Amino acid sequence: MTSLHRGLLASLVGAVLLLAVGCDAQQSESAAEPQPELLQVQMRQALRVGDPAPEFRLWDMDGNDVALSGQRGKVILLNFWATWCGPCRVEMPSMELLYREFSRQDFEILAVSTDPQGVAVTRPFRDSIGLSFPILHDSDFRVGVTYGARTLPMTFLIDRQGIITHRIFGARNWGGPEAKEMIRDLVRAS
Repeated sequence: MTSLHRGLLASLVGAVLLLAVGCDAQQSESAAEPQPELLQVQMRQALRVGDPAPEFRLWDMDGNDVALSGQRGKVILLNFWATWCGPCRVEMPSMELLYREFSRQDFEILAVSTDPQGVAVTRPFRDSIGLSFPILHDSDFRVGVTYGARTLPMTFLIDRQGIITHRIFGARNWGGPEAKEMIRDLVRAS
């Protein structure tokens, strides 16, 4: 099997996985390119709170290469989403409120779109609701599979040392006092 076929298989498995489970109800837990033979293992062994966040590189809306390691030293809200996902669309404005609350020196949001159409659908969406945080593109769902993002939206909070502190299933009100306090605690603790 060629690497092209392996990549297509990985993309197909990720897309089927998302279609099978769709957007998720609210649940949460606190505290490299996958090869097809590893996909089943990765799906069984989802990342857990306390695990190091896997490195990735994705393109933003301006064509810039963004690496997770480039954000080291900040608290990261890593959110997997898509424009077609209703709960994802609902939580985005509250993510913007949270983004405006904290300094870029301490906190960053990386919103990873799984839309296969990429910028063609994410740019109009971003502009229509006035989002200012970075939107990255994982249209072949390789990073999503690596993170075990089996539903949308799915969010990982990552501390300044690169450790996953929370794995959150479903949409949240990120502009509310509980979310802000959670981020404040992570900023202070690191």
